[in-house]
Amino acid sequence: MRCPFCTAQDTRVLDSRLINEGDQVRRRRECNVCRERFTTFEIAELTMPSIVKRDGIREPFEENKLRSGMLKALEKRPVDSDAIEDAINRIKKDLMSKGEREISAQELGEKVMKELSLLDHVAFVRFASVYRCFQDVSEFTDMIQDLQKK
Repeated sequence: MRCPFCTAQDTRVLDSRLINEGDQVRRRRECNVCRERFTTFEIAELTMPSIVKRDGIREPFEENKLRSGMLKALEKRPVDSDAIEDAINRIKKDLMSKGEREISAQELGEKVMKELSLLDHVAFVRFASVYRCFQDVSEFTDMIQDLQKK
């Protein structure tokens, strides 16, 4: 690791700790030339799968689009922002753990609906009504009845 102060190539690790639920490593380093200390963070760079839309078009996964869609469904609902971030992280972790290069938009939508159903039933219904393109009220009532049974 190059020293950010004197740009020397020779630095040593003084301390390493796992942070962020073990997903990152924090390292305290010291330059062997100028003796300045600095901190670095390491995270695994994992490739997210591409999203295959209904019309066959492939797009790169965009966390901001996922967050935006969930926040629209959760608008004006009493859900903690940490719970929303946890749900987004669970979805991302699930996508990465599968190791697939591509995932259908439908499968991603189902994962979002699953997480929303755990967070808030109203948000789930909002998202599902747009995502599943309900054509009439009977489809709405069927979904709500299924939700009540659970």
